[in-house]
Amino acid sequence: MTAEQLVAGLALIGIVIIVSALLSGLVDRSGLPWVAVFIGIGAALGPFGLGVFNMTLESPVLRVVATLSLTLVLFTDAVTLNTKEVKRNSGLAFRMLGPGTILCAALTAVAAWRLLGISAPFATILGAALASTDPVLLRGLLRRRDISPTAREALQLESGLNDVVLLPIVVIAIALTGPHDFGSGNLAKMGFGLFILGPGAGIAIGLLAVSALDLIRKRTGVRRDYESLYSLGVAFSAYAAAEALHGSGFLAAFAAGLTIAALDVELCDCFIEYGGVTAEMLLLFTFVIFGTSLIWTGFSGLDSRTIIFAVFATFIRIPIYLLTMIRSNVDRRGRLLIAWFGPSGLSSLLLVLLPVFAGVPGSDQLFRVTALIVMISIVVHGTSPLLLARLGKTEPKPEPVEPPPPPTPEPEIVKESRSLPVIDTAPSVGKQSITFEELEGLQKSGDQVVLLDVRTERSRDTSDLQAKGSVRLSPEQNAAIQAKELKLPKEAWLIAYCA
Repeated sequence: MTAEQLVAGLALIGIVIIVSALLSGLVDRSGLPWVAVFIGIGAALGPFGLGVFNMTLESPVLRVVATLSLTLVLFTDAVTLNTKEVKRNSGLAFRMLGPGTILCAALTAVAAWRLLGISAPFATILGAALASTDPVLLRGLLRRRDISPTAREALQLESGLNDVVLLPIVVIAIALTGPHDFGSGNLAKMGFGLFILGPGAGIAIGLLAVSALDLIRKRTGVRRDYESLYSLGVAFSAYAAAEALHGSGFLAAFAAGLTIAALDVELCDCFIEYGGVTAEMLLLFTFVIFGTSLIWTGFSGLDSRTIIFAVFATFIRIPIYLLTMIRSNVDRRGRLLIAWFGPSGLSSLLLVLLPVFAGVPGSDQLFRVTALIVMISIVVHGTSPLLLARLGKTEPKPEPVEPPPPPTPEPEIVKESRSLPVIDTAPSVGKQSITFEELEGLQKSGDQVVLLDVRTERSRDTSDLQAKGSVRLSPEQNAAIQAKELKLPKEAWLIAYCA
């Protein structure tokens, strides 16, 4: 890498961080998809704009960034899964991944084979890549409060699990693209590396990481923000360990994340609070790289067959998921939302880049077709949350009725009580933690004290303990609005606990 390339790369990283921070409030209020914003930044910096940065499929930088991004996507998918919710909604997960994801991938592959005239392995790669739903585009929709819990859970299950279902299909199809000897011995070796070595290495790294962290927590303590960085280290270590053993590093990253999700709730929450932002920055940085020139190759060499296929691949999800959701516990509006909202984005681009990195001849065509469909999906699906918000504002409002005075918040049922830390005197204000003795001193002083249970839903589900007299304040919602609704006294000490 030359000095000029290094400067350009650092400048690009700086621009991504600065712009994302400055525009975060505006983009969230407008409802525009973050993906479109960063693709636009890439276009402005690319050869069609200022000419500061350019990227080709042969660039080694693209391979490094894409590998890191796909590792993070799979790890984040796994570590944010609530394993109890997955077990509780196993039937819904099967509907989303079995008849839903697999059937979408299969029909899209058949359409690619017939319309685009490509080989069966190429069509399989394309079908699997396009069946992947993008977690970045989904995030804006899942934050909406007017979506039913079952519909939200279904989309979270799909985005969290379908990549690990589709990745082996892509890897096996890549192996079938060339003149290889697929005797029983070679097939067994490939299956062992893909399904045993990779996940096994990920589970081993995850177990070691959780054990080591638990030991250090008990002896010296670990800062929560550093625990999130620890999670990222686990993801990359799992990938490297599996690749060193000639297994699948991507499946290892997923397995490591799933191990953490099953064993260490606190580490998962730390990653969601802190590490998730870091991961999202890298994913948005990847969109900037694609936006410089690569994603625009989707508009090159367009013909009628490609356009028909793009429309088919974008909307085939609707009838499949409407049929899949029949007799499910999802309400009618939720079914329509699930059927409509299956955006293709970064995950699709990263999966279809795997044959490119493997040196498969002709795989650049697969990338161009995928890039076209991703651009269509960003427009069609990326603006859906914005349209939902506007439709919600235009709905007729009922006659205003004077609401009854809200009841005084009562503590939830307590299975077991214990003391919790709190601030005791004015000089202590600003401290991040307090002791049990300080809590007792403040309570004995006669000052009004309100204990706030701000644990995540995952943490509360895995614990039978709750502070006596505490008031629930969800960390996923606006704290100021909840405090106003609960009529928390402004002159009281508000003491929050999350563990």
